[in-house]
Amino acid sequence: MTTVREMKAAARPRAGKGAARAERRAGRVPGVIYGNKQDPITISVDHAELKQRIYAGRFLTTIYELDVEGTKHRVIPRDFQLDPVRDLPVHVDFLRLGEGAKIRVRIPVRVLNADQAPGVKRGGTVNIVTHAVEVQVPADDIPEQIDVDISSLEINYSKHLSDIELPSNVRVIARTDPTLVTIVPPSGYAEEMKAAAEAAAAAAAAAAAAAEAGIVPAEGAAPGAPGAAPGAAPGAAPAPGAAPAAPAPEKK
Repeated sequence: MTTVREMKAAARPRAGKGAARAERRAGRVPGVIYGNKQDPITISVDHAELKQRIYAGRFLTTIYELDVEGTKHRVIPRDFQLDPVRDLPVHVDFLRLGEGAKIRVRIPVRVLNADQAPGVKRGGTVNIVTHAVEVQVPADDIPEQIDVDISSLEINYSKHLSDIELPSNVRVIARTDPTLVTIVPPSGYAEEMKAAAEAAAAAAAAAAAAAEAGIVPAEGAAPGAPGAAPGAAPGAAPAPGAAPAAPAPEKK
């Protein structure tokens, strides 16, 4: 069940830029309530309170009971604007919610068990590719976050949205299967893997060449090691130019 928070607002009888500037000079932020097939209402809210709620996080996925001078409106924030220089709120929009309303919201992604991931233990870095997922959900059942467990993730592997089990009443808006989290290799990892692959390929090529030439390694020796003459076998004649073998001692 979604937690409903309370917030106070004041009716703003006049619209327009001049009235909005007057509200800001008075320490308030102009806004509007709209939706649910009712006329929009111009309002203002306390600047300090709105700033605190925005920067506390999950502002756009929280339902509020907005008290406008004694009349309560069940709403959810749909948008807010910040001053481009000071990052302070200058306007806010609220969507009025009817009974059983379904809304579109962006749910933040939260990574779990990163310290247990084999890729992280080997020096990899967690990279959150998709920070929030847009879904359609009943207003009373908005998830706080989408949890992504990466405890089994290796370097260069990822978790996609299709790997996550979402509640049955949550419908994803995206038509593709976005990557949520991946583990990025550490610096020099690609060169290390390339060198290892080249060494393995060279060893395989050398073994194939030795097999084709009929080189049989001596017992306990690697292919191509000294003492493994081509085609040599027990009792075979010595190679041309080789010293004759010493005669066996005469039996008495």
